[in-house]
Amino acid sequence: MSDSDGPAPEPGGLDGLPPLYTISKGEVVSVQTYGAFVRLPGYKKEGLVHVSEMSATRVESASEIVDVGEQVWIKVIGREIQGEKVKLSFSMKAVNQGTGRDLDPNNVMAEQDARRRRQFRDHTGNRITLEAVLNTTCSKCGCKGHFTKDCFTAPGLQYALLPEEDDEEPRQQQTPSAVPQKDPDKKKKKKKEKKMKKKRKRERKESESDSSSSSSDECKSKRKRRDHTHDREEKKKKKHKKHKSHKHS
Repeated sequence: MSDSDGPAPEPGGLDGLPPLYTISKGEVVSVQTYGAFVRLPGYKKEGLVHVSEMSATRVESASEIVDVGEQVWIKVIGREIQGEKVKLSFSMKAVNQGTGRDLDPNNVMAEQDARRRRQFRDHTGNRITLEAVLNTTCSKCGCKGHFTKDCFTAPGLQYALLPEEDDEEPRQQQTPSAVPQKDPDKKKKKKKEKKMKKKRKRERKESESDSSSSSSDECKSKRKRRDHTHDREEKKKKKHKKHKSHKHS
């Protein structure tokens, strides 16, 4: 087998440290929000158990899992030199805390975590710097923040910035405010129309009541006339009968 197939060689200067992927029981000497420092018996160097290596579930603070002076099972998952310092990385979730049994015998989780840490690490060591906006005005396009030689505009073309969404929202809120000025007029017109309709209904009812009353009066007068004429006829008949009876006698 070639060297490339085996594990990556460790850097020098790691003598006197616990071997990689070994399991030991150590004492918690310090608890921070991001993790806990554990000291192994027989070694002076302390190792960090990050909160992501304490449990298979999400841990907000290391104080939720361990306390100072507590004995825990750990697995050495990282040994590296950063400048003049040596960094040890331990894992608690890879070991059964009750029996000390290795839960990751093939070191699959350890290699995945190491690969993930390398992806977010800046190997160059250079800090990211942001360039400040230049306090200049371009004589070519009239915009601020760059020199004329760095201007990207073509001759005869002008560019304008589009308004942001936050700027458009107040305009949309202002336009509806002008519309409600017409609403009171419409409401007044509707009220007037309703009043007029009510008046018309009242007038119709009154006219109908007057017509009904007049018709009833006429009926009554006709009845009275009929009764009066009937009385007269009866009186005449009575008189005529009396007159006949006198003649016979």
